[in-house]
Amino acid sequence: MLKRMRIMNKEKILSNALSDINRKARSIALDAIEKAIESVNPKNLIRSKVLLAGEKLTVNNKTFDLKSFKRIFVVGGGKASGYMAEAIEEIFNRRIDDGIVIVPYKTARKFKTKIIRLHEASHPIPDQSSVDGARKIMELVAEAKESDLIICLISGGGSSLMTYPRDEISLEDKKRLTEILLKSGATINEINAVRKHLSKFKGGQLARSAYPATLVSLLLSDVVGDPLDVIASGPTVPDSTTFEDAINVLKKYNVWDKTPSSIRNLLLKGKNKLIPETPKKDDPCFNKVHNFVIGNNRIACLSVMNELKKRGLNVLLLTSLMEGEARNIGLFISSIAKEIVKSNNPISRPASIIIGGESTVTVIGKGIGGRNQEIALASALGISGLKGVVVASVSTDGVDGPTDAAGAIVDGDTIYRSNMKGLNAEEYLRNNDSYSFFTKIGDLIFTGPTGTNVNDMTVLIVL
Repeated sequence: MLKRMRIMNKEKILSNALSDINRKARSIALDAIEKAIESVNPKNLIRSKVLLAGEKLTVNNKTFDLKSFKRIFVVGGGKASGYMAEAIEEIFNRRIDDGIVIVPYKTARKFKTKIIRLHEASHPIPDQSSVDGARKIMELVAEAKESDLIICLISGGGSSLMTYPRDEISLEDKKRLTEILLKSGATINEINAVRKHLSKFKGGQLARSAYPATLVSLLLSDVVGDPLDVIASGPTVPDSTTFEDAINVLKKYNVWDKTPSSIRNLLLKGKNKLIPETPKKDDPCFNKVHNFVIGNNRIACLSVMNELKKRGLNVLLLTSLMEGEARNIGLFISSIAKEIVKSNNPISRPASIIIGGESTVTVIGKGIGGRNQEIALASALGISGLKGVVVASVSTDGVDGPTDAAGAIVDGDTIYRSNMKGLNAEEYLRNNDSYSFFTKIGDLIFTGPTGTNVNDMTVLIVL
């Protein structure tokens, strides 16, 4: 078993409460966040979904006869892929012939693998190590024969960690566009539609390279609704998008003219059918591909719901499919809190509302922050003055946006406390500077990299 996940600054966060009821609500919310992350522990998910009995491998009730395979390779990448690799090696042990899995920088030492090589690279902006690692994976799967089995471990973050640009595009141009898109307000589905068409790896192209070997892909979803072709940009899945879709995304968010010319030229060539599309569902390379989702945001939400019920709260899982602008979601959550306080609707106190998914932030200011910190800051403005009301919002991977925080927590006294320090919360929100705001009042949530990734989680507590 992995060590229990703990919020590193939990006692500090609790000490910031100005009343006993707010401290209690904060404690319940933080316990719920810890439970959510523990419930999607990648090693436990692998162990529950992947069973090996003699020569029979069973994944999600699909059985494979290992006698029919001469060699077994393991490849993949993502924020959770280190623990996934650890679990797979424990299950298969010396049956694995070779493997390479790409993990974020400064994390490889956390994982214990002897056969599977762990290669570190950059997230969320790719670097040369991302390219080197993806190329090594492509070279390894290209060696596989029809009689071989490839196990692919995919989780959120894989799009950056496994980057292999088409020959016409430089890494610098790819990085520049990634930075532009991350600030544009585009959803991850839209961003990945672009990424897939700039890559030799994504959008089913890993599967094409692996054919005719049998490919079993285990996916930990960090995408709302679990669309297989979007998780890590779908390297083992038929691509449902086109070059034209990628162009439309860039135009929709008014970044076409900011896009490097090499990328615009490539996309236009693709639209005009001068270069091949990414592989679609009728491509024969997918005949021997088996994709399995082993974990997602809903698992985390249901775990939290059950835990809070045990603690005597009335609980409503509002959605695990939340999307939209972060600050608008924060205001919406605060409106629910006020309705519960006023009328005991949609559920009566003591109450908890659970919301999972992934928001977006359209960056118009010059500050620093993340999706969850912006949700929390907007919520603080809406719940100001309410007693026993807390909103905690985190990214389950432990890294919210370009910051070292997982998210933030607020209560009805947050705005009062910030006013006492001379802070204007509305101005910080306008400037997309939620990280600076929460740093000054001490209510950032720090977990460090959690080793998993299934979107974001927001918990509302009303006592």
